[in-house]
Amino acid sequence: MYSTALLLRIAKVVSIFAIGMMAFIIVIGNTTDYYTNYYFVEHVLKMDTIFPESNIQYRDINNPILIHAGYILLIILEAIMAFCCLKGSWILFKNLKSDATTFHAAKKWSIAGLIVGIIIWFFGFEVIGGEWFAMWQSSVWNGLGSAERIVTFMVLTLILLHLKDEELEN
Repeated sequence: MYSTALLLRIAKVVSIFAIGMMAFIIVIGNTTDYYTNYYFVEHVLKMDTIFPESNIQYRDINNPILIHAGYILLIILEAIMAFCCLKGSWILFKNLKSDATTFHAAKKWSIAGLIVGIIIWFFGFEVIGGEWFAMWQSSVWNGLGSAERIVTFMVLTLILLHLKDEELEN
């Protein structure tokens, strides 16, 4: 039977791998079907579906060049996140049976990927999109629920990753 320490390490590897695969699939979708999510970003930045009586529409961005630049930056960040998490999960997997100190040191890429993910989905979607561009006011172009779900899983994974690694039983 596997020890609890090994099972927790496996949970860490699987969680980071799953997040990396999610980011990778998002990058593939955003590059092979560019305009589907571009329209989402465009409507959020244009603020064209927020409450009509809202007094914050001065914040809108209507310049297509800036909208494309923002969307491309988002895709680049998602690609960085995917790379970091997938590389991090591979390094963790390779060190699965290492001593606790070595396994702990192998978490750097995974943590970097989670940080980029938090920047994307908390800072980008929740703070910038949700609050600055009032995405919460839109019944059509509102990604806050999805962003919250993703951020929650990433933060829980960051906590899991931070749990003390015990030495494996022989």
